[in-house]
Amino acid sequence: MQQVHNLSLIEQAEKELETYFKLLQKIEEANFNKVLSAFKEERISPEHFSWVTGYGHDDLGREKVDKVFAKIFNTESAIVRPSFVSGTHVISCCFFGCLRPGDELLAIAGKPYDSLHEIIGIPQSKQNGSLKDFGIEYKEIPLKNEREVNFDAIPSYVTNKTKMVFIQRSKGYEWRKSIAISEIEKIITLVKKINKNIICFVDNCFGELTETQEPSDVGADLVCGSLVKNIGGGIAPCGGYVAGRSDLVNLVASKLTAPGIASEGGCTFDLNRLILQGLFYAPHVVCEVLKGISLASYVFEKLGFKTTPRFDEPKTDIVIGVNLGKGDKSNLIKEICKIVQINSPINSHVLPVSANLPGYKDKVIMAGGTFIEGSTIELTCDAPMREPYTLYWQGGVNYSHSKFVLSRILESNLSLSS
Repeated sequence: MQQVHNLSLIEQAEKELETYFKLLQKIEEANFNKVLSAFKEERISPEHFSWVTGYGHDDLGREKVDKVFAKIFNTESAIVRPSFVSGTHVISCCFFGCLRPGDELLAIAGKPYDSLHEIIGIPQSKQNGSLKDFGIEYKEIPLKNEREVNFDAIPSYVTNKTKMVFIQRSKGYEWRKSIAISEIEKIITLVKKINKNIICFVDNCFGELTETQEPSDVGADLVCGSLVKNIGGGIAPCGGYVAGRSDLVNLVASKLTAPGIASEGGCTFDLNRLILQGLFYAPHVVCEVLKGISLASYVFEKLGFKTTPRFDEPKTDIVIGVNLGKGDKSNLIKEICKIVQINSPINSHVLPVSANLPGYKDKVIMAGGTFIEGSTIELTCDAPMREPYTLYWQGGVNYSHSKFVLSRILESNLSLSS
């Protein structure tokens, strides 16, 4: 294990990353132009910041937010609501809204997030209202070399029972590669060639605005995500979005509210301005994040750890995985999380500890003094406390913050071989 504690490493990293940072700025500019165009086309005005109470009927701001998101994702329709509790909740609404008993759900890239297992009903149903309880079948395509999408296997897994293919763009708590837009396009092309009626659904969490295209630009029928990740720009305090074909979005909206209400109701709790403002800032914030995680990947790699993606590889989400090596690395994870926590703007005096979280079978430790609870667009790092011990470093709305925390890690004389 290398022992590297020289702060000049940061300067060295920035020199080597200079060309890549320029590419990220071009992506930011393209996405900013797209966002600004949507605001202008929809003629966003101060009156759209207002809201209505109760049922939320005739909320002009809510309607405009939906239209702006639909334009950005190049889709027929969108629904953006603070009543979506999390990304997991949005995905659940998409599953239950679009699938019916006897349908088959096919996951393209191995096992999905831990938090989706009970929703799907894997490894077995606990009679808790999972898809399996409702007679919806599930299967998944194992990864190729435990790292990549197995494109060759797709035709043999898609059958006449397959109603939806599920593409989880980000890696979750896995070592696999996150799925780039070009790969999503290839998956969709293969699936649609077999049956054009299969719903191609992309969990876009952590991936928005990291490239110049979104999954819906390359044929996805439905995309969704959380507002406390990329698309909320660190400003939106809660919520999620769904964008895609109007019939599918209506089904999801009906699951969130009720058939007959769908997207026509729902109080927005004075959040229209914050959602729009966060969206406007999002292209720049995502660029800052991508610079920060690239720097983190460089630093951890020079410290002797394996990272995915590597510092100079293209990023399609805002997360890097850091493999801490063989053996029990729980103490090392705790040390790194402690440094992140004490150098956070909120709760810097708090010690992060591992704990059980809803939807996860192993204890998880998370560091990150964020302004918005659970925000992963803000700088955080977390890890499931299980082998192989892998740290997931994500977010960082301000590149200077990421740089500062990494410099503290280099100064800390961590027992990196422990």
